[in-house]
Amino acid sequence: MLHSEKIDFTKQFAHHGIGENAVQIIEKEELLPASLINKLHHCFPQYSILKEESAPMFTTSKNRYTGIDGFREIISVLNANGIDIGYIEERELFINVYRFMATKHILNTINWKDYVNDSVFQLVFPQPGMMKAELLERYRNAKSEEEKQQICEDYIHDTNPHDGKQLLNKACFENEHGDFEILDGSQHKYPQCFLVFDKSTQSCFAFCNYCFRHAQVRGDEDMFIQKDIDQVHSYLREHKEVTDILLTGGDGGLMPYSRLKEYLLPFTTDPELSHIRNIRMASRGLTFDPQMIIKPSFDNTLALYKELIDHGIQVIWMGHFSGPKELMNLTTIAAVRRLRTTGITVKSQSPIMKHISLFPDENGGIDIDKSAQNWIDLGHVLMMLGVGFHSMYYARPTGEHHYFTAPLADINKVFSQIYRSLPSVGRPSRYISMTSSAGKASMLGTVEVNGKTAFALKFNEARNMEWMDRVYLAEFDDKQNTIEKLKPFEGDKYFYTDELEAIEKQLERK
Repeated sequence: MLHSEKIDFTKQFAHHGIGENAVQIIEKEELLPASLINKLHHCFPQYSILKEESAPMFTTSKNRYTGIDGFREIISVLNANGIDIGYIEERELFINVYRFMATKHILNTINWKDYVNDSVFQLVFPQPGMMKAELLERYRNAKSEEEKQQICEDYIHDTNPHDGKQLLNKACFENEHGDFEILDGSQHKYPQCFLVFDKSTQSCFAFCNYCFRHAQVRGDEDMFIQKDIDQVHSYLREHKEVTDILLTGGDGGLMPYSRLKEYLLPFTTDPELSHIRNIRMASRGLTFDPQMIIKPSFDNTLALYKELIDHGIQVIWMGHFSGPKELMNLTTIAAVRRLRTTGITVKSQSPIMKHISLFPDENGGIDIDKSAQNWIDLGHVLMMLGVGFHSMYYARPTGEHHYFTAPLADINKVFSQIYRSLPSVGRPSRYISMTSSAGKASMLGTVEVNGKTAFALKFNEARNMEWMDRVYLAEFDDKQNTIEKLKPFEGDKYFYTDELEAIEKQLERK
């Protein structure tokens, strides 16, 4: 009975706002087998809106709600439906500093009957307590809109938009004329992977409250923005160690087909670029606007990806799922299956963030079991949809880090429970990590050394890749939330400290 239970797809398509053209693609390509939908709903009903009966609240043709005006439009719709989320001034302070965007799709996945405990609501809507009390007080006491704006502009400089000294990662090279060129929209920190922040990917489908790239989406003067595609190809011809291109932003999924083609087709035709074997698309599109993938307008992009795959260049769609709920709707499932049918590898990498995927207990600490179960359930949903669980990482020390983070010791307990609870093929592909200027350091766990507890750490990416061969120890600290700030277990510095300082000075001189 489980697999044969009938589903009224017509009603469900209407609820999810799936247009007629998308419905035709879903039916033609058999993207939503009833047996799969029934099993997902049966296994994880607490996250599912696969058989939602209530009418959607956001039904107009408007797809994106942006900035203060968009936020206020949403509030008007909610108020008209008897919902008052409160804390408006505090939420608008956050928006004035970091920006705001939400899609119709993501708004209709929120359980508005219990929005406070809805992880998607926490992901997209600014929350009370995010902005520091002293800043909020000054904002509230401002005597004019101009004064409020100035407070926000001044605070923007304190939000640490380029944590981990990212500005040192800009790619540069000497061109054929002997001139020195800097790629203002590209990063090359680790040998194999080259990051492109294209001019067309500087926004997002919707904004995550914890965004680590807020310099990009709000348009800071020192943002990374790549305008010249030929410059990227010229650099790559000189760097044969690069195998992977990561298209990011903002959101890499926003790049239009015509520009995507300019970037990617030369990898199939130019012998000097044959060392490029993987294209990674860093995108939240599957969470925020999956319908774009099941529209006829996306067919050209899929055909391009198929051509790359047929040339031995793998396309990996790097989604960012924080919990099962982001996947448990018809549109996202159809989009994931359409990508996979084309031959695209879909993976998930996500930060573990307090209030969104790391849950407080009644005493203000971390509910280890509840937090772990969210990720265990996510791991199983990912496996059922054929999505790889790539990685989890700690909140980077940027933006309102205090709101989203928790002690490393607690998060290590959560991760350990996740890792031992999932089957080996469904576990994250590496231990939970945190990025710094030195690289991505993984927390392997704790170890007892001469009667003292230590954190065991190991790089999974590093400015010097040979650092990855060595496990190193840090003092156990049950309060610290940033790996970079942990103290060495022995001595006054880590084994890589002196070399890192020398590398950074060399990069600064460039």
